[in-house]
Formats: sequence, structure tokens, C-alpha cells
Amino acid sequence: MSPTTTASRAGSPVVAGLSARPVRVPLTRPWGPDVPEVHVIATTVTLSDGTEGHGLSWTPSIGARAVLALLEHDIAGAAAGRPADPRAVWRPLWEHLHEAGGGGLTTIALAGLDLALWDAAARRAGRSLTGLLGARRKSAEVYGSGVNLHYSLDELREQARRWVAAGCRAVKVKVGKPEPAEDVERVAAVREIIGPARRLMIDANQRWDLERALAAASALSAFAPAWLEEPLRAEDLAGHAELARRCDIPLAVGENLHTEYRFAEYLRAGAARVVQPNVVRVGGITPFLRIAGLAREHGAALHPHLLPELSGQLALALEADALVEDVEDARFADLGVLAGPSPVRIERGRLFEADHLGLGLRFAEPPTG
Repeated sequence: MSPTTTASRAGSPVVAGLSARPVRVPLTRPWGPDVPEVHVIATTVTLSDGTEGHGLSWTPSIGARAVLALLEHDIAGAAAGRPADPRAVWRPLWEHLHEAGGGGLTTIALAGLDLALWDAAARRAGRSLTGLLGARRKSAEVYGSGVNLHYSLDELREQARRWVAAGCRAVKVKVGKPEPAEDVERVAAVREIIGPARRLMIDANQRWDLERALAAASALSAFAPAWLEEPLRAEDLAGHAELARRCDIPLAVGENLHTEYRFAEYLRAGAARVVQPNVVRVGGITPFLRIAGLAREHGAALHPHLLPELSGQLALALEADALVEDVEDARFADLGVLAGPSPVRIERGRLFEADHLGLGLRFAEPPTG
């Protein structure tokens, strides 16, 4: 029996169509000389009852055209006629795409459909995403973040002062300079500005090997970091497990883990005490919620990676408190790419939900003429 027939007999809508278009997002503060912009693939799903849902795929610099091609040529056709329930359709479509890879481009692309289906489901219910999932809190703590390894020391100090002025009670700074002493100098400067009461996180973005990470952790532990993020290549599970055994700083991973299976492997190995799934990279809200369940089972903290307009909504619905990452001057609304107001607002280091239906994220159409 076809998905269309089954869903029709149950009286539930099915997927009638899926469209996607690229959105170029210039950054006010480039994430380095090679990342002056990021890329969104805006998606629209149409259901058999006429409901529309809007979602997105996202990638900073690599793979946007490939994601668009997967959506147009491999996901749209496979999704047509299937139930509009994102929980029911996610795994069959993931299995359909698996020949091209279990995660990475395939899950980034699949998020475009999953998010649009969740948006449609919330809109049909007359609720926001958080309302559909069940809100557990009225606000979530935000931490100040930035892609700042290329900043001079003075620029980094000024950024730290802006975080303090914005009311952030936690901040994150990049490390991984060629000279270890420079990392120590930069982290010390940020700690001096934010003071001892605020949380300070450090992020190496996969730049070290095990021995370098051990030496860095020893040198940086004096600044009481709340976590050390991605010290090694994300593929190096054994290295992270060994580092976790020999390092007192909690390890954080997740922005470059693309499936719930990889998260489960890290958690079972004791290789991370903090997990940071990126809701787009893991394939959308459906797998994100399963990863949250894994973190709960293993007693690990979960703090979502980037995209505060979306991650913040999920943080309001999670069982445990989660920090929301807010990269300076990188919110979609501030960059002028949304068709309407942001679904969240951030004030004095806290994120609140604004009045909206669904995800509340629809990207502006390009100017005509």
C-alpha cells in the first residue's frame, strides 16, 4: 500500500510538493577572510490540504549547491505522497538517501523537509513550534559567541566588553593559534574582562591532535573553562575518549556529528560531557529530539549549536536547561534576510519567544527587476 493511500484513508494530509531556493546571507562580521557570507536553502512544503510549511537547510561555506540538488532531485520526489507527519517520514527518507552518505550533505538537505513539515504541523495546530512541542520555560540563557580567532587581541577584548554590556553571563572564545602562548594570552584577556563569575567556554574547532590538546588543556585550565569544544577532529572518537580520561575540563562535541548514532557512540565511550547538535546538520527537529533523549539517558548536558532563532525555540521545550549560542551580529533578522520579524527576542542575556506561528522563519524573496 502506498504512503498516499495509507495517509488518505486515515484522513491525514500528505506531502503534495516541496520547493527550495538558495539565499545568500552576507555577514556583517565575516567569519574569517574565506567566510564573508553563509548560505541558506529556503524550503516550502505544500500539503494535500493546502497547508504550507517553511523550513531551511543551512551551510556556512561548503556544499550549498549540493544541498539544493539533493532537495530538488532526490528528496522532493521521494517525499511526495508520504504522510505529512515529520516523525513518520524522516527515517524512510534518511534510508532513501543513505547510499549518498548517512550524514553530512544528506542530513543537511533532509533538514529542509523536516523543518518545513514541523512548521506546517504547528501552523495547522494554530501554535508556535514551542507550543506544539510543549513549552517548559519562558526564557533560556544566551551565551555570547563569535568566530574570532582572526581578531587581534584588542578586537577580542572589545568583543568581550560588548558581551558583558549585552548582559551575557557566559561567553565563548576561539583558540587554536599556531603558538600556544598566544591562546593563553587571549583567554586570559577575556577572563579578565568578564570576571570570575561568568562562564567562559573555549572552542578549538578541531585544530589539535591529542598531545597538543592535552598540553593546551593543562595551560588553559587555570581560567576555569566550563567546557573545551571540539579539541580534535570530530571523526576521532578514540582520541576524544582518551582526552576525556586525561583532561579535567569537560569536553563538548556535536556541531560536526551528523547522526544520532555518532552522538550515541561518543556518549557510550565517555568522550563528551556536553553535546551540541546543530538542528540542521543532524537532519532537523525529529533527530534533534532523539539526540536530546540520548543526552538525558547518559547524563550529558545539551546546548544546541548556532541558529538561535531556531535553537532557542527548542531550548524552551527541552526537559533540561540549555544555553543558546548567539554569534555576534549573525542573527538572520539582524542580517536583513527574513520576510518578517524574528520568532525570538534576546534581551540582557536571555532569549524569549515572540508571538508567531510555526517556526516563524520565512526568508525574504530576492528583489525583482
